[in-house]
Amino acid sequence: MKQSMLVPKRRKTTCLLALLLGASLLRGEIKVLRNFTLIDGSGRPPLAGAAMILDAGRIVWVGPASQLQAPAGAQMVDLTGKYVMPGIINLHGHLGNTIDLTQDARFFTRENVEKNLETYASYGVTAMLSMGTDQDLVFQLRDRQRAGRPSITRVFTAGQGFIFKGGYGGIAGVNQGVSTVAEVEAAVAVQAGKKVDIIKLWMDDELGRLPKMPYPIAKAIIDGAHRRHLRVTAHIFYLQDAKQLTDYGVDGLAHSVRDKPGDQALIESMKAHGTWQMAATLSREASMFIYAGAPPFLSDPFFTRGVSPAAIETLRSPAYRETISSGPHFKEYPAFLETARKNFKTLVDAGVKYGFGTDTGPPGRFPGYFEHWEMELMVEAGLTPMQVITAATRNAAEFLGAKDLGTLERSKWADLIVLDRNPLDDIRNTRTIHAVYIAGNLVK
Repeated sequence: MKQSMLVPKRRKTTCLLALLLGASLLRGEIKVLRNFTLIDGSGRPPLAGAAMILDAGRIVWVGPASQLQAPAGAQMVDLTGKYVMPGIINLHGHLGNTIDLTQDARFFTRENVEKNLETYASYGVTAMLSMGTDQDLVFQLRDRQRAGRPSITRVFTAGQGFIFKGGYGGIAGVNQGVSTVAEVEAAVAVQAGKKVDIIKLWMDDELGRLPKMPYPIAKAIIDGAHRRHLRVTAHIFYLQDAKQLTDYGVDGLAHSVRDKPGDQALIESMKAHGTWQMAATLSREASMFIYAGAPPFLSDPFFTRGVSPAAIETLRSPAYRETISSGPHFKEYPAFLETARKNFKTLVDAGVKYGFGTDTGPPGRFPGYFEHWEMELMVEAGLTPMQVITAATRNAAEFLGAKDLGTLERSKWADLIVLDRNPLDDIRNTRTIHAVYIAGNLVK
């Protein structure tokens, strides 16, 4: 009796699956990518002769093409000779406040934010964390993305990050600042109420030019966020600040230490507290001095396709170069980059968790191109191409808590880049972009 009752249920389930599959095929939702070399983001060796089935933007099967059982009627995409890796995840960017080489809060419009996200997407950056200079429009865009299947870069946000009032960081008109510990609790509650993905604070004095956030305020921000189950990342420059905030339990450092070599105390504290070196931002450091000359990428089509002609014209101008080279700390910037590079490699070698980020968005730090340049600089710092790719994919997704991003495995979103050449041979081959998919949608 029980068995006879089960049979109709099984038939109903089989019929339902068939109907769903048929509906997907009618909508053109099922895609089959085949005959490529897979670099899945996990750190495992690449798989030659791979194939992947996508349904409604997710990976439902991945493996050797010899084992592929393609659904009848699926869209077939032959990628013979190509390489497929997960989309790049940038853990440190800033959205929508810059046009050409001018930054202003009034530029934060839906049009400009979406233009930034489209630019990121065209370069294979399929997700990014906007770090603390967003206006509330960002929550509408983010929530709409998460309710569906985006075809532009996925956005995560720190909302309005925390600065010390009158001190370093943020953008005028966006980041109001706190001046006492007593103000912190309510301010953290406001950001938590907006459902930010992370809390950001700035701990810096711009080489002595501005007042720095006092440690008790920073601790109150970290503690207040943790009580609300929110993680905290910190902009830091100095080794002492990095050690102090790590001792307080900060979850991520948004830059490498740049004033002096890191020490064992920092390593031990980061490992004990689970603090990530979430981004090295080496391209950010290079951008502080490279425009005093004529960087070769100003003529690189891979760069120019994502940058306005007006910005390029300004970058080429002798007046702009003079402005850069005449800065009061200009001669110190190359040393800061070298210190950042060495400190990042030291932490990686010591087993500290690390991610990937660029600090793109402000003037002179261009979304899309800089993520690929960052990868090159990370290899120059001593990481292998596989380490760099894993940092920008699996590791970055892990830091975000984005369990369905970062690797190309079954049930994950199909956020991926198709390349003409192997990035494991030369990390600059990430620039040989043949196609980008976000949630299975081909980026136009």
